[in-house]
Amino acid sequence: QVQLVESGGGLVQAGASLRLSCAASGPTFSSLVMGWFRQAPGKEREFVAWISPSDAMRQYADSVKGRFIISRDNDKNMVVLQMNSLKPEDTAVYYCAADPKRYYATYPTHYAYWGQGTQVTVSS
Repeated sequence: QVQLVESGGGLVQAGASLRLSCAASGPTFSSLVMGWFRQAPGKEREFVAWISPSDAMRQYADSVKGRFIISRDNDKNMVVLQMNSLKPEDTAVYYCAADPKRYYATYPTHYAYWGQGTQVTVSS
């Protein structure tokens, strides 16, 4: 079983940066595909980014490409989402997700494990 705990959300102004962290429990972190999703009020949960177990592959949603960076530290069982040049439309609850086997995982149904989410609010 994998447990995920996100942290780092908050209220910032447009143009600012935030760093979200996701701490994972369990002995298999280095074999997990890790992803970030977000869900704004009244909208479906949407893909933000994913990273492969060895950090060899990353993929981003077009809406965040060039502004967000996903990374991981397998020694610390942690994945990080660095968010730069934030926009009001980035406002959402951000979720960390994990799956043991699915690459190119851009849909919520692709992931077996989820964190509880952290709120990010960007004011204009």
